[in-house]
Amino acid sequence: MKRLLIVSLIILMVTACKKNQAKSENQVSGKETAIKYPNDVIPFMDKWKILLGDGTRSDSLVKFQKDNFFYVESDAVADWVVYKTPNSGITSRTSSNTRTELGEKRHWISEEGGKLTGTLKVMHVSTTGDANSASSFSVVIGQIHSDEGHENEPLKIYYKKFPGHTKGSVFWNYEINTEGDNIGRFDYSTAVWGHDFSVVGKTPTDYPEEPENGIELGEEFCYEVNVYEGIMYLTFTSENHETVKFVKSLVKSEFTTRALVPDQVKRVYANREKGGGVEREIAYAGEINYFKQGAYNQANAKSTNSEVYGGNINKQYENGSYAEVWFKEATVGISTNPLE
Repeated sequence: MKRLLIVSLIILMVTACKKNQAKSENQVSGKETAIKYPNDVIPFMDKWKILLGDGTRSDSLVKFQKDNFFYVESDAVADWVVYKTPNSGITSRTSSNTRTELGEKRHWISEEGGKLTGTLKVMHVSTTGDANSASSFSVVIGQIHSDEGHENEPLKIYYKKFPGHTKGSVFWNYEINTEGDNIGRFDYSTAVWGHDFSVVGKTPTDYPEEPENGIELGEEFCYEVNVYEGIMYLTFTSENHETVKFVKSLVKSEFTTRALVPDQVKRVYANREKGGGVEREIAYAGEINYFKQGAYNQANAKSTNSEVYGGNINKQYENGSYAEVWFKEATVGISTNPLE
C-alpha cells in the first residue's frame, strides 16, 4: 500500500511537471508570435536592405527588428515603424553621419525612374549643435542616392527644428552632379513648410526666427517622390498645411555656369572649399540611382559640433543627441505618369 502511494505521487509529480513545461513553452511561443515586426506594419521591407546607427547591416528585413534602432511602436492612431539613430555611431564609408535607414535593392536610371512615398512624423532631432551650421538639429527622411560617378544625392528631404522652437521646417535639397572634380559640389535647398537649408543663426548660440507655417515634432505629414522619364515630381501633404508640389529635371542641369548658381549657394558655401563648382549639362542622365528612407541623422561632432558623449549611444539617447522618425505607411516601386 505504501509502495503504491509513493508510485502514485511520483506519477502525479511527473504529470504536473510536463503540464508546467508545456504551459511555459506555449507562453514563450505566444510571446514570440505576439512580436510585431516592421514588415508587419509596412509590407515592402523585402525590397530593402538596412544600415543601423550601431553599424548593424541586414539584407533581409522580413521578421527583422532591433531594439533602440528599428522596431514597432503603437499609439492611439496606428502602428508605426521607428527609425532611431544617435549623433555618433558607425556609419557608411561615404558619410560622417549615422543613420538607421533603408537602402533600395532595386537600382534605376533617371530616365527609367521610380516612385517612393512615406507617411511619417518626426519625434526627435538632436538638441545639441551650432546654430550657424546648416546641418544642425536636422534629419533626412528620404533620399535619392547615386550609385556611380561622384555618388552624389539628387534628392534629400529634411526635417529640422531649432531648440526652443515649437515648429520645425521641412525642405528638400538637390546636390549637383558636379562637372569635373567633386570638391566643388553643392546643395541647393527649397523650402516646403518653414525655412530652407540656408536659414541659420548668426552665431553658434543664436537661433533664427521660428517658422510660422512649420511642422511640429509628432505632426504627421506625407511625401511622394515620382521620377518619371527623367523628371522628378515631388508632392508634400499635411492635414493642417497647404499641399506643395515641385518639378525638377534630373537629366538637364540648371547650374552649368557660375552665373547660374543661385545666391543662396554662394552664401551658404562662402569661405568653404565646397560650393565652387558647376554641374554637368546632363545632370544625372544615364546614372544609376536608388531610394533611401528612414532617419539619416545630420548632427555630428565634426561639422555641427553636436554632443556625442564619447560615442556612447546610451548616453546620447538619454541626453537628446539622436534622431527618431516614425513611419506609418510607405511604398516603393515603378514610376507613374503624373498626367494620368
